[in-house]
Amino acid sequence: MAKYVSNKLAHKTKPSNKAAPIKKPNRPMTKSQPVIKDITYKSGMTVVDLAKEMNKPVSEIIKKLMFMRIMVSQTQEIGRENAELLAMEYGLEVKNEVITDQSRFEEIEELDDPKDLVERPAVVTIMGHVDHGKTTLLDNIRNTRVVASEAGGITQHIGAYQVKRHGKAITFIDTPGHAAFTEMRARGAKITDIVVLVVAADDGVMPQTREAIDHAKASDCAIIVAVNKIDKAGANPDRVKQELADIGLLPDEWGGEIPFCNVSALKGTGIPELLDTIQLVAEMLELKANPKRKASGTVIEAKLDKGKGPVATILINNGTLRESDSFVVGSTYGKIRRMSDDLGRKIESALPGMAVEIIGLQDIPMAGDSFKVFEDEKVVKDLAAQRKTRAFDEHHQEKQTLTLEEFFSKQEGNLKELKLIIKADVQGSIEAFRGAVEKINIEGVNIEVVRSGVGAVTDTDVLLAEASQAIIIGFGVVAPATVRDLAAEKGIEIRNYRIIYEALNDIEAAMKGMLDPVFEQKIIGEAEVREVYNVSKIGTIAGCMVTNGVMQRDSMAKLVRNGIVIYEGKIGSLKRFKDDAKEVRTGFECGITLDNYNDIKIGDIIEASTMKEV
Repeated sequence: MAKYVSNKLAHKTKPSNKAAPIKKPNRPMTKSQPVIKDITYKSGMTVVDLAKEMNKPVSEIIKKLMFMRIMVSQTQEIGRENAELLAMEYGLEVKNEVITDQSRFEEIEELDDPKDLVERPAVVTIMGHVDHGKTTLLDNIRNTRVVASEAGGITQHIGAYQVKRHGKAITFIDTPGHAAFTEMRARGAKITDIVVLVVAADDGVMPQTREAIDHAKASDCAIIVAVNKIDKAGANPDRVKQELADIGLLPDEWGGEIPFCNVSALKGTGIPELLDTIQLVAEMLELKANPKRKASGTVIEAKLDKGKGPVATILINNGTLRESDSFVVGSTYGKIRRMSDDLGRKIESALPGMAVEIIGLQDIPMAGDSFKVFEDEKVVKDLAAQRKTRAFDEHHQEKQTLTLEEFFSKQEGNLKELKLIIKADVQGSIEAFRGAVEKINIEGVNIEVVRSGVGAVTDTDVLLAEASQAIIIGFGVVAPATVRDLAAEKGIEIRNYRIIYEALNDIEAAMKGMLDPVFEQKIIGEAEVREVYNVSKIGTIAGCMVTNGVMQRDSMAKLVRNGIVIYEGKIGSLKRFKDDAKEVRTGFECGITLDNYNDIKIGDIIEASTMKEV
């Protein structure tokens, strides 16, 4: 049998010196797959991209996502969070893309050749108290420029305009108020070189005047004081100088550093001298820019025009902006389709210090967003997507704000200064607290009072605290519900005290790293007093409407009148009609009595709170 098989094989195969071929398996052999330990997430990554990165079939990835109840198509963007969830299923780690092309980062600032630097116009913002003549002064300067120009007529308002004095330009920013000024600075926009502080000669220093000074100092701008309405009966410019000198703005003629100009915005008196002073201060600041580089700037205003689409006013900080330039602004991008100046005239290029209106944006940016031109349109789109992702991540991460509990831990890094905003019911409390704070001496830590004032905490205080990384301290005052909501949104801490020494102890403990609060007061509701009823044997019953949150029986209570706390105790009783109520919510009426207190008036606010353990 063996011989038969041997002869059979010999008959079928020819003798050969080569080795017999190896029979191939039925299924094709695959190469050994590399072991993947982590994957790189790139902005805008689709399901297909992720499958390639993970070296898995697209169908398998989609099936996994479906089991995770994530319904996406293969060409749909997967998102960083979903990518991380999927990676966990395979035991992988997600890492961000490391971009080696440094030109894609707007933070990498190009260095200018000193030979290319030329003088640029000063950027000026006018601030001051309401009705002190800011708008009239701006209009007078603007109208003077319009009359002198060839175009004439009414200017197109784009939030900024230029005037020329002795052949040199000055750029004026027409900001809508201190809040907008601070919000732009909070986003890192340093656009103003000089602040002109307008003070009425017949009125003197007012609350918003002090507020404007605080904002100007916090932004590190040069200050020029324009004493307005000198032609009005009762005007006393010397009184204004004395009041400003008392709060740290010493006139140059008295040996200080602050230039003062007497003007009449209505009649135009002193306007030329004011412009000369602005130019003199600008020369001392030595403001320079490089017109030979690609443009960079800041958004002043932005809007959606029905005919033009997204429109933005850009202040050019450096470089020259030209038509057809590709740019990134905030988290959007675009290409200059049309550019016009503040008179509405079409222009082809804009130099440093100019403000121009541009068309060609993909979306509406925010005031204060940075603007930069790039050569490559692909880089522009990638950078805009990167900024959008970063903005989303920052929005969902913990805000970079400060509380007293966090101060000591952050002090070990770059923070070596505790900034405070003080609001009180009387000026005496502010002076006493400031004097006591200055005596606290902890090595390596300084305390700076950013601003102080009498009255309730306002939106402007919160915005200034956000821009300055400050903590708001209140004595005998409260913040309205809208202000508290804004503070919560911005992550700003507002601490209320009745006794100065309690605040001092907390601050000193925070500076030493020993602050350990056990309880905090949480406001749960507000009610407005609509009617007052005096009942014998009971006392004063306040007929209220709950305007915010919930009023609870036996909760702590504060009676607030014109922003000042005049009573602090407990709610004695809470009723709905004639029945006792455990709680009354927003939009319902109720009757409230306060323990051992009857001096309640219509218009008062009753604030309910509880003590929460932390």
